[in-house]
Amino acid sequence: MTYKDSLSLSWKNVKSNKLRTVITVIIMALGIFALILIITAIKAASLGLTNSFSTMGANSFGIRYKDRNINFGGGRRSSTIKTKAGLAQKKSNNGLPISYDEAREFKERFSFPGTKVGIALRGANNIVANTANKKTNPDVNVTGGDENYLELNGFKIAYGRNFQPGEVEAGRNVCMLGSGVAQKLFPENNAKALDAVISVDHIPYRVIAVLEEKTSSAFFNTSRVVITTVNNIRRQYATQTSSYAIAVMVTDLKLMDMAVGEATATFRPVRKLAVTDGENFFIDKSDSIAQSLLKNLGFLEKGTIGIAFITLIGAAIGLMNIMLVAVNERTKEIGLTKALGATRKDIRSQFLFESVIISLQGAVVGIVAGILVGNIVAIIFKTGFVVPYMWVGIAVVVCSAVGLLAGLIPAIKASRLDPIVALRYE
Repeated sequence: MTYKDSLSLSWKNVKSNKLRTVITVIIMALGIFALILIITAIKAASLGLTNSFSTMGANSFGIRYKDRNINFGGGRRSSTIKTKAGLAQKKSNNGLPISYDEAREFKERFSFPGTKVGIALRGANNIVANTANKKTNPDVNVTGGDENYLELNGFKIAYGRNFQPGEVEAGRNVCMLGSGVAQKLFPENNAKALDAVISVDHIPYRVIAVLEEKTSSAFFNTSRVVITTVNNIRRQYATQTSSYAIAVMVTDLKLMDMAVGEATATFRPVRKLAVTDGENFFIDKSDSIAQSLLKNLGFLEKGTIGIAFITLIGAAIGLMNIMLVAVNERTKEIGLTKALGATRKDIRSQFLFESVIISLQGAVVGIVAGILVGNIVAIIFKTGFVVPYMWVGIAVVVCSAVGLLAGLIPAIKASRLDPIVALRYE
């Protein structure tokens, strides 16, 4: 009996026991489904994070007065690494926001070659912008920036012009509209927004520019924004607890670390820090938030692998029991096959093939279902269809190994049956 004959006979036996095969396939598929589902979802979320934070500029960094706290599942976790230096830095943080004078002084002092510095301040969130006969939903965010704000944050102008230094200094009521806001207020032609006067949170502004459509995701929507001058936001919304954001763009990524070091050295005297004092501010590279979130996703991935491994162990035990039952049910058939000349190797091959076929069917069902369901996350994050090819390959190899191991004992038991005793079996 050739391997082809053994495989053909195994396939016929698998098809003839549909209920038993379906149950075993489902058990095997559950573990693979859980694994591929979570891995696919994590890959989609990772791409979404990367795309979202890339809109902030991969060659930029910001200066904050306090560390970010990022965590999944509740609670607070600092993104600072818990080294002695990190703990000392955190301990020295007195919680003082960055004032406008400090931000402006840093901008004037910082002279690292090939860099641009911008100052920004967040205004109101989830407000309404309107014209005389049109208005937006209450989902518009207002931000103030300077003449470098657009470039530092990856915005481009579709119509109009950028802020002039005099407008920034005077804090005039001029603004730029995100593409989503312009489309809502001027649906016929976004260019008509130029020089129009709109009301933003009941404050009149003259529109000087409409911004191009910018890549958005589930994490950030960059089209529903109104950008005005930083001094206008300072006059309208600033409080004693308001902290100004400082952003620095480096033209050459190779100089990023040097620029960060220079920025730290420049800002320390601005914050009135002695040589022995720890820093009471934090520097965020544009991808630091994404890296922190991806680290949390990594823990989820490891947990999923553990769950899938436990499920596969249970599936292997179930598959082994089913194959042992199949040996008992087909004892007489095995005896007849041996009487007709089949060797122990032929019998072993037949049962091993059956076990692997069932296992691989479970793998295929689990992989397909996991990819399809996991890509719901890709749809939410607008990342395109995601297939974790490496994990698909791993799942196929693991299921093949599980099938071999689960079928090994039943195959050996079947091959050792005495044909005369087997033919007498009732």
